[in-house]
Amino acid sequence: MTIQSPAHLGARRIAHLDMDAFYASVELLRYPQLRGLPVVIGGRRRRSGAGQEAGLDAGSNDFERLADYTGRGVVTTATYPAREFDVHSGLGLMKAAKRCPDAILLPADFDEYRRYSRMFKAVITAITPRMEDRGIDEVYIDFDSVPGGAEQGGRVLAERMQNEVRAATGLSCSLGVAPNKLLAKIASELHKPNGITILNEGDLESQIWPLPCRRINGVGPKAAARLEQLGINSIGELARCERGWLAENFGRHHGAWLHEASWGRDERDVVTHSEPVSMSCETTFERDLHAVRDRPELSALFTKLCERVATDLQRHGYAGRTIGIKLRYDNFQSVTRAVTLPMYTAEAAVIRRNAGLCLRRAPLERRLRLLGVRVGSLVKATALPVNEPLPETFDLFSH
Repeated sequence: MTIQSPAHLGARRIAHLDMDAFYASVELLRYPQLRGLPVVIGGRRRRSGAGQEAGLDAGSNDFERLADYTGRGVVTTATYPAREFDVHSGLGLMKAAKRCPDAILLPADFDEYRRYSRMFKAVITAITPRMEDRGIDEVYIDFDSVPGGAEQGGRVLAERMQNEVRAATGLSCSLGVAPNKLLAKIASELHKPNGITILNEGDLESQIWPLPCRRINGVGPKAAARLEQLGINSIGELARCERGWLAENFGRHHGAWLHEASWGRDERDVVTHSEPVSMSCETTFERDLHAVRDRPELSALFTKLCERVATDLQRHGYAGRTIGIKLRYDNFQSVTRAVTLPMYTAEAAVIRRNAGLCLRRAPLERRLRLLGVRVGSLVKATALPVNEPLPETFDLFSH
């Protein structure tokens, strides 16, 4: 099948910038002696002692090894040498230890990651105001908003951004530049790390269609497995499917989207600002905790989650009036509870008190493996009068 230079792969130049192994790369700035070694980020919070405190004077033997880990944490990210052992984000640390026992294990430091995230995004917005924030380590950029942004298909501007991000942060990034966001996202992952991929008219057949369907952002594990069951393994094979047949097997809406995506069609614009609908924090425990027998520990963790949500709300200038909790039990079943307040708040004490009321409405007989706190129905705090915080007067885990 040959593409006839379709109009939807026109002159637009949109980039997706993705920081390379972001969390791990930030840690390697702190511990440069670990460069070139398999390093895994995940597990417990940063602890004192050993290599974590020894800093630049510590050798690689002074750090915790993945083989010594016990618990049920998951990999947050890993350096590229660790990825060669099929250690990837979301993999259980115990499973990762079997694949790469000699990997060095570092706990996550999200305050530091957020600091570097702000640094690299400041570089981008200094070049162009049209940037869409997609998370801590990735953004979309409208190259058409920058004079000369389309030069060499966008390569000149992409190289400039790479160089300026590295100069400001010491970190590398990869960019994909394409006619739309869907293709730019795929392109940014093709030549990592520190890669630049330019997609132009006619490149769909040669560069995108040979890729597995899972490379399309939005095709998750279940959809990919279903496609494989139907004998569809590549994006090109997906593009050869009739739209009606896809609708029969995946539903009218999703089937139509799969057809459009396989042909590289995406009309979404770069969104420079969007209002969040909620903010939340959650934690998975190293061991199952009981609401009665482990009440002091749970209460302290619950308070910290409420304080973290309040800090995030205040830092970003929001307040909310729907307070909710999420519990996951030792049998992996989950429940949520929520309450809507008559006023908006970003106060930790108010969040804690009302999250505690939600907690009292949830079953607490089984042990808990996860606890989360959420604040929804958000509005800009500047538009609201100041609310008096409610008192914090009871033990959240008492009955």
